[in-house]
Amino acid sequence: MAGQETLRDRLSHQGPRPQARGETFVSVLITRRAALIGSAAALALTSLVPSPSRAAARIQRLVSPGGIEAWFVQDATVPLIAMEYAFGGGASQDPAAKPGTGNMVASLLDEGSGDLDSKTFHERLDRRAIELSFSSSRDSFRGSLRMLKENKDEAFDLLRSALSAPRFEAADVERIRNQVLSSLRRESTSPTSLAGRKFLEVAFGSHPYGRSSKGTLESVPTIDVTDMRDYVARVIARDTLRIAVVGDVDPDTLGKLLDKTFGGLKAKANLTPVADVVAAKPPQRAFIPLDVPQTVVTFGGPGILRHDPDFMAAYVVNHILGGSGLSSRLYREVREKRGLAYSVYESLTWMEHSALFIGNTGTRADRAGETVDAIEREIRRMAEEGPTQKELDDAKSYLKGSQMLALDTSSKLAQALLQYQLDKLPIDYIEKRNGLVDAVTLEDAKRASKRLWGQGLLTVIVGRTPQAAAQPAASTPRAN
Repeated sequence: MAGQETLRDRLSHQGPRPQARGETFVSVLITRRAALIGSAAALALTSLVPSPSRAAARIQRLVSPGGIEAWFVQDATVPLIAMEYAFGGGASQDPAAKPGTGNMVASLLDEGSGDLDSKTFHERLDRRAIELSFSSSRDSFRGSLRMLKENKDEAFDLLRSALSAPRFEAADVERIRNQVLSSLRRESTSPTSLAGRKFLEVAFGSHPYGRSSKGTLESVPTIDVTDMRDYVARVIARDTLRIAVVGDVDPDTLGKLLDKTFGGLKAKANLTPVADVVAAKPPQRAFIPLDVPQTVVTFGGPGILRHDPDFMAAYVVNHILGGSGLSSRLYREVREKRGLAYSVYESLTWMEHSALFIGNTGTRADRAGETVDAIEREIRRMAEEGPTQKELDDAKSYLKGSQMLALDTSSKLAQALLQYQLDKLPIDYIEKRNGLVDAVTLEDAKRASKRLWGQGLLTVIVGRTPQAAAQPAASTPRAN
């Protein structure tokens, strides 16, 4: 089953969590096959690749004999190949009445294909320690493939079969559907999940970005095999395909593998156009009552698009406000000075058709109002004054150094190279990135601060009402 998404639904973001690597959010999908990888394979899968500066000089734009393009880093350090790829579309292509269709497809593509049923398909993956996974994000349908060099032919052939001839057997569909519904039921009593969903609804309304990528308890039961086959026919096509490969394979061999794997796919996708959208204008506030011990606060507002001239300044100044963990302004004001929360973070997210900044924290119900006030004051202060020169210098120093750790494995590098393609960045972006960070001036940072945070916040609060805060929470949380 495909890895499930967070609030950001794999949106590129910046924040203090371990998955945040540079400007992009690249989620590492852990499949059930990982536990079966032998010790030699596991060592190979975690080995290091060259530093970003060395890797950048080796990034090739490979075009296969059949015309399929990939960004490629050849690395024979270990006998491993990691490939990340994506088709345009993603959850934004779900039928309006059936959100979660793409997620169901992602969860079922590795459940048998061609003449292989689910059990046989997985046995072949497990026998060769092949990691194969799929996910549906807001703007793309993504896949990940990792294998040892000696198993490349079988790995790529299984991927070809999964993409071109999925079985969608009734028993597998119902099993996966029940897993998705079980996850959705758990989320219906999770304050963080409820806050995230409500935030997107407030921000985007009826736009596809306002719908849940995983679907709902009402929509998932209505998704049938016809819907899933239609999704595959519309989305899985060569013209929107982007590929990144890092590992021990020569260009000629890789080109043949790409043609064999993707060459038989439909030439052009049939995507439903998605309109550009600006998130709802702050300030707005929503409250969802839920009988849980800790109140969750999700806050944010309209962001800055990836190709906006102020993007890099926004990226740097956001690190100062809420993206730098223990040293961020929000952490100092909310945690250290007032003891209102254990942690608080804020991140930038960007999509093809919109952008946001999103933050989150948790606190006692009787201090939720005080927490929101403290966050709003600090964000307003940053909008009005911007950062200090020292804060800016420290942030730039950290962000330049962190790039070395962001790309320290073949899988991370492949994920980053794919994301750079999706973000329409140049192939030499790794080399240019630190120079772009360095070029941000104090004036740039102050301008970006005002643009990001000058309007106030969209805020969603999920938890017990202040009047009920003095009472113990129910043993089983429930929505009121």
